[in-house]
Amino acid sequence: MGRKAKFGDPKAIKGPGRKARKQGDPVLPRSLQVKGDRNEYPDPRQKKRFDVMKKRPKRNNKFQKDGPAFKKQKVVAKTESEDESDPEYASEEEPMDDSEFKKGMFVKHKRDILADDSDGEAEGTEEEDDQEPEEQEENDNDSDEGEDSDDDDDDDDNDDDDNDNDGDLLPIERESKKLQKKYEEEKKLDEAETDDMVRQCVFEFPTEEELEQPLSLKDIQTRIRDLIMVLNDFNRLRDPNRGRSEYLQLLKSDLCSYYSYNEFLMELLMQIFPLGELVDYLEASEVQRPLTIRTNTLKTRRRDLAQALINRGVNLDPVGKWTKVGLVIYSSQVPMGATPEYLAGHYVLQGASSMLPVMALDPQENERVLDMSSAPGGKASHIAAQMKNTGVLFANDVNADRLKAVVGNFHRLGVVNSVITNYDGRKIPGIIKGFDRVLLDAPCTGTGVVAKDPSVKTNKDKTDVQRCFTLQRELLLAAIDCVNAKSKAAVIVYSTCSILPEENECIIDYALKKRNVKLVPTGLDFGEEGFVNYREHRFHPSMKLTRRYYPHTHNVDGFFVAKFKKFSNTIPLNSKNEDEDDEVGEEVEEKKKGKKNKSVFNTGKIFNKNGDAPIKIKKESKNDDGEKVEEKKKSKENKQNFSTVKNLEKKIGEKIKKKKVKDNRKLVNENSEDKGMKESRKKKDNNIKEIKEKEKKIKSEKIDKKEKNKNLKEKIQLKQNKLKRKKLN
Repeated sequence: MGRKAKFGDPKAIKGPGRKARKQGDPVLPRSLQVKGDRNEYPDPRQKKRFDVMKKRPKRNNKFQKDGPAFKKQKVVAKTESEDESDPEYASEEEPMDDSEFKKGMFVKHKRDILADDSDGEAEGTEEEDDQEPEEQEENDNDSDEGEDSDDDDDDDDNDDDDNDNDGDLLPIERESKKLQKKYEEEKKLDEAETDDMVRQCVFEFPTEEELEQPLSLKDIQTRIRDLIMVLNDFNRLRDPNRGRSEYLQLLKSDLCSYYSYNEFLMELLMQIFPLGELVDYLEASEVQRPLTIRTNTLKTRRRDLAQALINRGVNLDPVGKWTKVGLVIYSSQVPMGATPEYLAGHYVLQGASSMLPVMALDPQENERVLDMSSAPGGKASHIAAQMKNTGVLFANDVNADRLKAVVGNFHRLGVVNSVITNYDGRKIPGIIKGFDRVLLDAPCTGTGVVAKDPSVKTNKDKTDVQRCFTLQRELLLAAIDCVNAKSKAAVIVYSTCSILPEENECIIDYALKKRNVKLVPTGLDFGEEGFVNYREHRFHPSMKLTRRYYPHTHNVDGFFVAKFKKFSNTIPLNSKNEDEDDEVGEEVEEKKKGKKNKSVFNTGKIFNKNGDAPIKIKKESKNDDGEKVEEKKKSKENKQNFSTVKNLEKKIGEKIKKKKVKDNRKLVNENSEDKGMKESRKKKDNNIKEIKEKEKKIKSEKIDKKEKNKNLKEKIQLKQNKLKRKKLN
């Protein structure tokens, strides 16, 4: 049952333990080594140690070491620098017999570091002489073993050379150098492999017959990738017989067919994004953004709301560090628009990107703020929450039907400091002014919200962009005019859910030229800078202060935010000639015609009253009286002709102005009228027609009554006359 115990006197065990190891001597760098006599050491322990080392027997100028383990292990070559810096190795090394040498082994003699300087120098020279024949013999043996062994030895020699050069470096630095060399070699191999792959997989431009044949979506996707690869390295991978425009045209058609976009819109997107980033944007636009909610700080806190929703089985997280109000909803067992918290007004369903304009506006308490297009009330309620129901908030919108949603949301959320108005935003400066801050979330094409409304891909054309462009310019100028420059804030925030520069940077550049405003940092920590250069356009350098947001980079809807500061209420002189900037082609032609008529007057030709045939003025002498009279008559006729022409010009100008007004009204109606507005207007028109018909009926009845009364009166008079006649007879 186990080992027998020894109860005798325990014997003291001598020597080191089984697992104990002898600690080596400290290694000093060359700069700290003693250059004098090695026997003159200040420490007596060192003297004893070196005396013991000298007493050991030497063989071939090397110290012997007992033990079979030393004979089995291979001798590793070390540089002279390592030998000098490693006295322990030099002291404990034992030479091997000639019988133990094998092919391919490289042995290098060590210097005796314990000898005197003179002895060390002599021994070093002897060792160098001894090493030369040994190295030659070893190289001869290595050549017999084949090419593989030669390569390995070359690598080892290179490493030894590197070690000789890097003797002063630390071991970490040596390892880092080795890793760097390996990395460079791997990089070269990867480049060579990619070159081979590219040579094997060169894209061939399809022929006309192949283009006419229908392709599957997978084939189109692969061709899109190949085209982008070729266009990114066009000089190397191109077909010399094909131009870049042909590749771009093919890519555009493939993208339109794969993502079902309009050619006009796809061309604009290709001008905005690089080709590699374009595919990422298109892919991100196909996926809907995560559902986000905004807590109503007028009634609750985000922490309490999150806890209540988690208890109802909702999986949520904060939107990010940039907002203290937003929450992202990943999954929920209950519809987020039907929870008791929603009905109680504790939160609003609102996109993360629509919180950004209000954060840039930064409304303060007891201020006067205007939201020009407030429906359905998400941003306006956010403004009221930041103002803590103080001050006055004007929530305006053109569409009266959409204002019903604003009223409902304000009642549910507990907003009290609001005034809801139904005006055209361009007419507000003529009604009320003097606001501290104005928010304009302008109507746009919606190219940044394709995931919510996929119909944007095919419905939007050049005319839609131009209509939005004109409406946005007028609204922004009106918003600037509403602000009082003498107030402490005097801030205007312009935002759109579009990514087109025609609706963003162009509008802001126009406002900077027409009004006394300047761009200011938005105060938002993230987002890409606005465009300063876009194709042939060169915008104001301060356009970098604006912010752009994309679905593929920020995981929010495509959005644009700009912040203005108004510094003067006066309007520059350049802005008074706005009509000249907005002329239509027809008006320009008519003005040119007017200029031609004026030039005709200068040449001496005058039109008749009818405006058909010109009259030539003849310059005659003034000697005779009859000739003078004729000249006077002609001058009178000429004056009459001039007056008639001026009247015609005035009439033409009035017609042009009327046409302008009509066109502007049409544009406003087309841009501002939604389906609800159209239906409401139809109802109003029907009601007006019914009222008019009723009025007509009432009038006709009155007329009939009057006629009947007249007839009765006439009959009565006739009877009375008959009776009188009878009495007389």
